[in-house]
Amino acid sequence: MMIMNMWMIFILMFFIGNLIFVSKNKHLLIVLLSLEFIVLSIFFFFLVFLMMIDFDMYMLMVFLVFSVCEGSLGLSILVSMIRTHGNDYFQSFSLL
Repeated sequence: MMIMNMWMIFILMFFIGNLIFVSKNKHLLIVLLSLEFIVLSIFFFFLVFLMMIDFDMYMLMVFLVFSVCEGSLGLSILVSMIRTHGNDYFQSFSLL
């Protein structure tokens, strides 16, 4: 019963992160935070799954490295956008 509750919590975390990501947000920072929340829920899912099957945690470390690289890339895009446009609104710049 406890394992089923943990799976439901992970699924709920993932869907809440996706709901925030697809909703109409004005700021890039909120979108980046929702992406990090999704990555965190996937990390917890992998952690519990790999502990249940008694597997090596090497792939979990690789996943963490890629998620940190993704987060730093998002922050660098945010900083460059704020320096060029003055804010992080999606409406303030053209995608063309």
